Amino acid sequence: MTIIRSISISSLCIIVCVAAPFAIAQAPASDLSADATAKVTALESFHETIYKIWHDAWPKKDAAMLQKLLPDVEKGISEVAAAKLPGILREKKSVWDSNIKKLQAIGSDYKAAAAAKNDAALLDAAEKLHSQYEALVRVIRPALKEIDDFHSVLYKLYHYYMPEFNIGKIRSSAAELKQKMAALKAATLPERLKKKEAEFFAAREKLAKSVDAFDSSLGSNDQKKIKESVDSLHASYESLNAVFE
Repeated sequence: MTIIRSISISSLCIIVCVAAPFAIAQAPASDLSADATAKVTALESFHETIYKIWHDAWPKKDAAMLQKLLPDVEKGISEVAAAKLPGILREKKSVWDSNIKKLQAIGSDYKAAAAAKNDAALLDAAEKLHSQYEALVRVIRPALKEIDDFHSVLYKLYHYYMPEFNIGKIRSSAAELKQKMAALKAATLPERLKKKEAEFFAAREKLAKSVDAFDSSLGSNDQKKIKESVDSLHASYESLNAVFE
């Protein structure tokens, strides 16, 4: 009986010891995926209130409706201000924080106008609130979806796979980046950004060459050479992104 119990406990230990590291190894994958997605859920949720303000209350000059929306406005601003930016947006934090302060100031004006029942001031605050919401969206949203798709892959390569020199992940990133680059090369700028087309084309061509150079460096298996190509690739991406800042 004791022998059977010992075998069972030993077997259980083996199962736990084998399964536990596997479970731990799987956890970062979902975390990394979320961290590599340029999304702020609280900002998306706040859109429902902003939509009501901008498409219903404000066009009709309905101050009473704006008054009723005050709790939703305060809740939305509070949640957006408390939201944590994903890692992929780390370079945007200072600009984001600056725009959050502006949003909060407008929220205070909105509340004061509502309390004073000053319809003109309330309508003005509602217009500014919508404008500031759009400013926050522009902070985190790239000019093109294809740029965002490219950056999602580059982010993981630059901040995770390269520092630990996970060669398997680095190689798979190269294949993904070539696909994302092909889509980016086929993308066209929206009309509002046409004036930046020449700069965009030049920066995009430079990025495409960096992708090719990175892919070629993998044939050497030289860690220093690969790292330099990744650094150059990252710099080329930043130059492309700077075109729209």
